[in-house]
Amino acid sequence: MFDNAGRCRCHINTVANLRQRFVEEGIEASLERNKREIPQIKPKLDGKKEARLIAIACSQPPEGYCIWTMQMLADKMVEMNIVESVSDSTVWRTLKKTNLSLT
Repeated sequence: MFDNAGRCRCHINTVANLRQRFVEEGIEASLERNKREIPQIKPKLDGKKEARLIAIACSQPPEGYCIWTMQMLADKMVEMNIVESVSDSTVWRTLKKTNLSLT
């Protein structure tokens, strides 16, 4: 089994799981990907909502602050009824994806 994993450049457990699936379910099942048990979760922010977030992040921060924080941006999006709820980490990932630096 070690030799097969080395040839395929994968982990030994991958080879073992594939062999077990082949024995239990047949060749067709072993050649296809596993189906997700849990349906994929729809993202909170689509393109339009991301654009609104970027527009807010590029605007002037509230009085008394020199920059926006992730939590302030999340709260502002809820306040403006863009989303029902959003976490500061979602805001951070979205801004990171766009290479937008708030500093």
